[in-house]
Amino acid sequence: MPIFSAPDGTRLAYHVSGDGPPLICLPGGPMHASAYLGDLGGLSAHRSLIRLDLRGTGESQTPADPATYRCDRLVADVEALRTHLDLDEVDLLGHSAGANLALLYTAAHPHRVARLALITPSVFAAGIDIPTEVRLSTARLRSGEPWFAEAYAALEAINQGRPTPEVWQAVAPFSHGRWDEAARAFHAAGAERGNQQAAAVYASEGAFAPEELRTSLAALPAPVLVLAGAVDVGAPPRAMTEYTALFPNAELVVQPGAGHYPWLDDGEGFVALAGGFLSRVSSP
Repeated sequence: MPIFSAPDGTRLAYHVSGDGPPLICLPGGPMHASAYLGDLGGLSAHRSLIRLDLRGTGESQTPADPATYRCDRLVADVEALRTHLDLDEVDLLGHSAGANLALLYTAAHPHRVARLALITPSVFAAGIDIPTEVRLSTARLRSGEPWFAEAYAALEAINQGRPTPEVWQAVAPFSHGRWDEAARAFHAAGAERGNQQAAAVYASEGAFAPEELRTSLAALPAPVLVLAGAVDVGAPPRAMTEYTALFPNAELVVQPGAGHYPWLDDGEGFVALAGGFLSRVSSP
């Protein structure tokens, strides 16, 4: 397992798998260990996946200063990884909350990013509001599922400001295109993936400056892929349209039948979409 040092001396781990050009992968959560990304549905057959364990997660060291868990301060860790790998430019993939970090890194180092793939991204860093009805209408696409009534009632409770641990558990099926045994096992393992202290700091005050970020992204030269799951309540396709418009050279693709983890729902479909984008030659 390779190790490198962050600028503050924290020892960070990353995991390499697959063949092909390197692809730095930033996990979501926020602050989940990168192991849940796996081989991204078989994308490792086409790219060398470099999964970063963010500080305090997975095999990476816990930092001396918990304030360094804040998303904007993690940008220096990503840049340290790029330097460690001796790459002039990187292809960068961010999943869910990891997309926030990917955007901040890209805004800080726009000429270091060759391609940017944002998978079912969190929109928090960009200051986009997802209306409650957009989430609910996306959820209603699953109305024929046997678990729908309980999960939909829980989703309404969350949107009304009445979340409880039980309610959060009940909405889990909406994150997956198929709520089968594999999806339930993946969800059950979720509590073991994250660093709760780090997650509480990740988006704390000062982490994001949406207006400044939007200005920076509007001049981004790199091509961008925004990949949404057709039934993802967390990053609904309708909201992803506004998100995609932040970039001058971006495309939105919607993976049919997919939820928040599209490589789990249909690995072949995910690889065709994400891998196809990443294999293209950037325009000058």
